[in-house]
Amino acid sequence: MDSVSYQTLCQCSDVLFLLLGAVMIFSMHAGFAFLEVGSVRHQSQVNALNKIIFEWAVSTVVYFTIGFPIAYGIKDFTFWQGANQLASGTGQVTMVKFFLLLGFAACIPAIISGGVAERSKFWTNTLAGAILVGLAYPLFEAMVWGQLPVFGENSWLSSWAGLPFHDYAGSVVVHSLGGWFALPAVLLLGPRMKRYNFYGDSSPIKVSSIPFLALGSWILCVGWFGFNVMSAGHLNAISSLVAINSLMAMVGGILSGMLLSKNDAGFTHNGALAGLVAVCAGSDLYHPVGALAVGAIAGAIFVYGYQWVTEHLKIDDVLGVWPLHGLCGSWGGIAAGIFGLEVMGGRGGVSIVSQLVGTGSAILYAFVVSALVYGVLKMTVGIRLSPQEEMLGPDLAIHHVEARPEEAL
Repeated sequence: MDSVSYQTLCQCSDVLFLLLGAVMIFSMHAGFAFLEVGSVRHQSQVNALNKIIFEWAVSTVVYFTIGFPIAYGIKDFTFWQGANQLASGTGQVTMVKFFLLLGFAACIPAIISGGVAERSKFWTNTLAGAILVGLAYPLFEAMVWGQLPVFGENSWLSSWAGLPFHDYAGSVVVHSLGGWFALPAVLLLGPRMKRYNFYGDSSPIKVSSIPFLALGSWILCVGWFGFNVMSAGHLNAISSLVAINSLMAMVGGILSGMLLSKNDAGFTHNGALAGLVAVCAGSDLYHPVGALAVGAIAGAIFVYGYQWVTEHLKIDDVLGVWPLHGLCGSWGGIAAGIFGLEVMGGRGGVSIVSQLVGTGSAILYAFVVSALVYGVLKMTVGIRLSPQEEMLGPDLAIHHVEARPEEAL
């Protein structure tokens, strides 16, 4: 086989590899949708479905035009050229890489959606998501994976701490960032009506469908293997260790979620997601037993974190996205610096100092940026439905249809 043929084969293999990952990650957004559909009331199910698919569309446009160039630059490639140029050579790989990384970026509004469910304005929440996906998220993405040498290879952090910040598949860059973006939005919105009584005591609002919640979790779990494994970027860099560590962390989250919640189905299915959120950063480093431990700890963080947030802090985070993504994602960033060490059975090449600095920086960055974005929107156009609209429910108030229209006849 001559060198040109071999190069073409490698490019085609990478295109197929990345495309499969991109489609798997795209399918995860159905998981986000059904997880929210099952966790809200019947009067908010249509809104949950519409938000996720519409925000995917908006995210595609803003990440294509603004976010992807910010994160990775356009020195050697730009989408603003002829289709013949796009379809030739390395342009094919870059285009499908965009599709894959779009799936990561679009997780940001999907994560936030679960926290602000049932009382947020549709259009202002969409606008906030577009700002975060188009500007805020890709800027931090560039610092870790892209063109800005802040936390990645050949960065000041690498020089100072000896090693760069390590986040293989986005525990911090995607999930921690998304969870900490969500927290100011949830705080500024305030709790749903009737969520807490006059005395501040918790008045739980029942979920509408455990089967839909479970379906959402299952879809996310399946798609997550594309999220983690295809982060390799090239077919010849694929790692079976990443796949097995993802599996073990998911199992650890399920076990601790089930046991610590005393058989609660919601915590069990979210425990699987907590384990997967946490394993992303160090999935290429851990021994499978270490991954199991990372996932089990993440499951515990979610169970106790959600109870602490909703019962003691009185924060109405509907799907628990701050503890699930914000806290478990941050734990994943730190855990890579612990369980990734050779002394813990890992592959090494990671620094706990770098992991703490990178994770802490993400928390501070996300909270401040989100507070600014949602704060300005709240003071100008408003971010919450009116009391009448909230009582009616966002399905009818915004979309003018119920989840089961025939029952209203």
